[in-house]
Amino acid sequence: MHQDIHHVLLTAEQIDARVKALGQIIARDYRDVGDLVLIGVLKGCTVFMVDLARAIDIPLSIDFIATSSYGSGTHSSGVVRLLKDLDMDIAGRHVLIVEDIIDSGLTLSYLHAQFLKREPASMRICTLLNKPSRRDPTVTLTVDYLGFDIPNEFVVGYGLDYAEHYRNLPYIGVLKPEIYTH
Repeated sequence: MHQDIHHVLLTAEQIDARVKALGQIIARDYRDVGDLVLIGVLKGCTVFMVDLARAIDIPLSIDFIATSSYGSGTHSSGVVRLLKDLDMDIAGRHVLIVEDIIDSGLTLSYLHAQFLKREPASMRICTLLNKPSRRDPTVTLTVDYLGFDIPNEFVVGYGLDYAEHYRNLPYIGVLKPEIYTH
């Protein structure tokens, strides 16, 4: 699988250092608030969210939501389908949405609007990766906690996949185009 990677964009060490720093910042920001719930957007967020949760040194809860807008392709279809809803009520709770990557922003924008209807006490967004050059012009999102801005390249690893493969790479790499264009 490593042979399918054109180049490493972010090393395991870079990711680890940034996740730990984000955890410290989030713990500081929520220390006196209480009732923090991390909501991970499956499946890509899992590796990041587990590491992030362990880096946040305050009590918290975890829940997951699953959506689909990609299928097995490399570009969003623009249609967000809800595959799994939350298991807990977020009304009156401090919500931190945890994403692996924000590309067009359509999925996150949809989730943000849906969660607001559930009346959380507050809601913020944390993403490991952000591709600002790919943002849909109709989407306005504020990213409160950001790991890395990255260029418009197709990346895999550290939870991110192509057709359900490469999630287990310890780094984030740029996939060779011949892998996903055939």
